[in-house]
Amino acid sequence: MGSGAAERGWAERRPVLFPLLLSLFCPALSEQIRYRIPEEMPEGSVVGNLAKDLGLSAHELPTRQLRISSEKAYFTVSAKSGELLVGSRLDREQICGKKAACTLEFEAVAENPLNFYHVSVDIEDINDHTPKFTQTSFDLQISESTVPGTRFILETAEDADIGLNALQIYKLSLSPIFSLINKEKQDGSKYPELALEKRLDREQQSYHRLILTALDGGDPPLSGTTELRIQVTDANDNAPVFSQDVYRVSLRENVPPGTAVVQVSATDQDEGINSEITYSFYRTGRVFSLNSKSGEITTLKTLDFEEIKEYSIVVEGRDGGGLAAQCTVEINIQDENDNSPEITFHSLAEMVLENALPGTPIALIKTYDRDSGENGEVNCRLEGEVPFQIISSSKNSYKLIIDGTLDREHTPEYNVTITATDRGKPPLSSSTTITLHITDVNDNAPVFHQASYVVHVAENNPPGASIAQVSASDPDLGHNGRVSYSIVASDLEPRALASYVSVSAQSGVVFAQRAFDHEQLRAFELTLQARDQGSPALSANVSLRVLVDDRNDNAPRVLYPALGPDGSALFDTVPRAAQPGYLVTKVVAVDADSGHNAWLSYHVLQASEPGLFSLGLRTGEVRTARALGDRDAARQRLLVAVRDGGQPPLSATATLLLVFADSLQEVLPDVSDRPAPSDPQAELQFYLVVALALISVLFLLAVILAVALRLRSSSSATTWGCFQPGLCVKSGPVVPPNYSEGTLPYSYNLCVAHTGKTEFNFLKCNEPLSSGQGMLLCGDSSGALFPLCNTSESTSHPETLTAQAPPNTDWRFSQAQRPGTSGSQNGDETGTWPNNQFDTEMLQAMILASASEAADGSSTLGGGAGTMGLSARYGPQFTLQHVPDYRQNVYIPGSNATLTNAAGKRDGKAPAGGNGNKKKSGKKEKK
Repeated sequence: MGSGAAERGWAERRPVLFPLLLSLFCPALSEQIRYRIPEEMPEGSVVGNLAKDLGLSAHELPTRQLRISSEKAYFTVSAKSGELLVGSRLDREQICGKKAACTLEFEAVAENPLNFYHVSVDIEDINDHTPKFTQTSFDLQISESTVPGTRFILETAEDADIGLNALQIYKLSLSPIFSLINKEKQDGSKYPELALEKRLDREQQSYHRLILTALDGGDPPLSGTTELRIQVTDANDNAPVFSQDVYRVSLRENVPPGTAVVQVSATDQDEGINSEITYSFYRTGRVFSLNSKSGEITTLKTLDFEEIKEYSIVVEGRDGGGLAAQCTVEINIQDENDNSPEITFHSLAEMVLENALPGTPIALIKTYDRDSGENGEVNCRLEGEVPFQIISSSKNSYKLIIDGTLDREHTPEYNVTITATDRGKPPLSSSTTITLHITDVNDNAPVFHQASYVVHVAENNPPGASIAQVSASDPDLGHNGRVSYSIVASDLEPRALASYVSVSAQSGVVFAQRAFDHEQLRAFELTLQARDQGSPALSANVSLRVLVDDRNDNAPRVLYPALGPDGSALFDTVPRAAQPGYLVTKVVAVDADSGHNAWLSYHVLQASEPGLFSLGLRTGEVRTARALGDRDAARQRLLVAVRDGGQPPLSATATLLLVFADSLQEVLPDVSDRPAPSDPQAELQFYLVVALALISVLFLLAVILAVALRLRSSSSATTWGCFQPGLCVKSGPVVPPNYSEGTLPYSYNLCVAHTGKTEFNFLKCNEPLSSGQGMLLCGDSSGALFPLCNTSESTSHPETLTAQAPPNTDWRFSQAQRPGTSGSQNGDETGTWPNNQFDTEMLQAMILASASEAADGSSTLGGGAGTMGLSARYGPQFTLQHVPDYRQNVYIPGSNATLTNAAGKRDGKAPAGGNGNKKKSGKKEKK
């Protein structure tokens, strides 16, 4: 290596200029990187620091991956130091043969970025081969009559080395008769000639032995020897003489076997057998044949210029006397364009990114043509229109680079055909096709199939249902084309968005997370994003507008007429003189739905007078259809239905109470006394109660008449006083009838308040009544009656009170069946009278006295709670606690009211809203 490194010359000075000229003369520099080394260097020997000569630093070597691209691995590059090392045996003679210059050319390849550098290594010859003769001895016959000065061409030696190390000189062992002359051929090779210095005398010495030595120019020189055995024959005065010492001929390669090359000719002045010349090759040849008689040389096989470019043949002509002469035939083989160029690829890129810039190298291409001259000059080109280009890098080396924009989605691969054509006549060419696969990069964003999406969703949808699906495509491959979906924006509240909708990241299906309500949310807009998995990721957005369609899920709501505070319908007045078409009122209703579902129509369901009023189908206006007749009721009731246009339709009803009156004062009493029935069933009940009340009044009058007749026959003033007007202030004087057990004759008093509520004033009796006792009754507007107080009369004597049987209990309820607070009573359940006659008489006297006071206006019925004013007159011991409360047995049709004791319950508790007094004491209670 020492001599090789020292002799590199320019390569040692190149690193100084390399950084400055690298960017401008990179292709030229790649041809100028040259090393010179001797052959037969051991494997692993350092040729030179290739990385340093290329301007690569040590820390760049791992990433640049410097390597050698050549057909045979003669050299390698150290991955650590970047030094160029000998990879295999370098035998110059085996590699280059006899060429004067032996140069190994190869490409140094660097990755990241990909680049190529042309490197040449000159292999210097060393003297490692000795000259060799083909035979160890040669026989030579010389006639004794041979004239001194005659020369004989001797066998040449072969030396594989070249230059100074090649064969340089021949030497002959010392001989007084023979000398050696060194001759040189046209190609520079040496050959020896033996010269006869003195005449031979066979009789003195018939056999001579000489040593021929071949020496090369090495240091030290190497040599080879052979033995010359010279036999002296008898005299043949004239030796054959060739017409030319050297025959030169040119022959085209690829001529068929048997083609004539040249014909040699020799003459002999002797006669007879000594003049007959026989031709032969001095050395046996296998390429050509020689006619021994004519001297014509022909080919034996096809000649190949690429194998041997020149042949040198020694032809010997020998006469019959044994004399011989020699000539040389030099055949120059002319090249024919018989070899097509060869194309080889080095460092073909495995991946070609679609975003690679123009000028990016992809592959190193080498061409080789075994022909020479113009036949070996090769040009490369690309077939078809492809976004690539071939540029010349160095001699017979080309780079395949990108010459356009690559798009994998448009063309995923390219079949690149490279054609190499030589300059022969006719030219020969060869083609090679390679397939370049374009590697995908994330250069395409997802694209939605629609510019925007609009979906209709019917309200009240089930939660979790699919309402829409968006779809986007990405032409990229793998992760670059894998699309996921998400919601990135919405006009809904961010916190509420997750509770409304969600989207499947894989399929793009949009799900409703809840049931939508058209009345609350009619439409909302989402911004969906499709994002691929590339790096960096690309995305696209699309708007999705969700329209919530209405369903008929809301019934109409009546705004007017509105209900009163107590839930009852209000009334409207209509002038009695209203003409047909008079606008009475208007039913106003709304529907929370939309469209046909909110298109309202108005219909009359019920009317007191069907033909009296008309109702606008769409307006809801109530107008008089005709004038009010004499037979028409002053109070009219309309039941109006409001229907929407949905399928199925929903409806609501409104009740209109219409009163024909000219003033409000006129209509108020009528409304208070007789509220309009809500339906026909209520009217029926009303009529039944009125009929029952009339029958009861008639019966009561009969009973009073009978009692009056009985009292007229009696002379007891006390007994008659019980029926004075003061006993019941609000009812006129009555005559207690005589009735049998189990009947309920009574009179009643009805009071109607302006507020529409009925109030009852009760006269309470705390003792049971006998069959001969009278009873005062009160009732409400519906006709329900109940007993208030009673009187008794003795059948035997007007001043004597006899014990009577208690009333018939068939019509009385048990304690558990009594409605309201009157159902809870303390004391005797049977309501029996006092046990002795004295108490009975005292009780009757107190009742009659109280009745007299009431008639005089000096006492009120409500003075004492449960005493009928007796406690104030006769003391607290006189109470009516033994008189049963008959109000509990009264049923009021059409009412849920319970008649209560104004004095409170028998247990001493005050009723709600009452004005009675509590019990005085336990003693009073017992009394």
